[in-house]
Amino acid sequence: MYGILDVEIGKTLAKGEGKLHGIDSSKAMIDAATKKLQEAGVGNFTLEVCDALDVLNHPTIPKQQFTKAFSNAAMHWILKPHDRHEAFFQGVRESLQPGGRFVFEMGGLGNVCEMVTALLITVGRRIGHENAVAINPWFFGDEEWARNVLEDKVGGWKVEKVEREWRPTTADKGGVEGWVRLMGAKWLEAIEDEAEREDAVQEAVKALKVVCRKPDDGYMISYVRLRVLARKI
Repeated sequence: MYGILDVEIGKTLAKGEGKLHGIDSSKAMIDAATKKLQEAGVGNFTLEVCDALDVLNHPTIPKQQFTKAFSNAAMHWILKPHDRHEAFFQGVRESLQPGGRFVFEMGGLGNVCEMVTALLITVGRRIGHENAVAINPWFFGDEEWARNVLEDKVGGWKVEKVEREWRPTTADKGGVEGWVRLMGAKWLEAIEDEAEREDAVQEAVKALKVVCRKPDDGYMISYVRLRVLARKI
């Protein structure tokens, strides 16, 4: 299991007779997940700190043992290094038994496109466009990418289902400014001058309040999800 494991997902996956093995590169995330699962009464699990990009050669991840692998809302962070995509999917494949399935959902092409555009432009004007592009913490793939990397580049996979869904979501009480400050933190931290950084925030927010404003009230953020079900062959 790779990435975010919430309690409800843990409860569902733990209903079977097997065992759960979860990984995350953050010890804090592992500690928090362990505590929540224990409090929820889920007992058949183990969690460990492990970078998902290193699964292929990780000493505690056995080969061909698992029947299913699952990732939710994490791979658009994990797959930021484009040159590590194949190694990642090879690692998942080698951890599965023949016929084992990998189910994942991640940000898809077009995800939060308004927010990314605003940040690239406002931050890029201050540190340079290429530098702003390099800071982007996410990778958002599409259906063609998923089939190509799994079936052709890596091989040993059959993609049984792939879909990309636009999921417009009303911004929470923090609005677009709260989103920009939280999710755009990595971009904003690259602007050394504090006043200039704040100017960038307000410049991005000013544009987003026009683009994302709903006719009735509030602001809409364009989330796009990519879902894939692949089987090891």
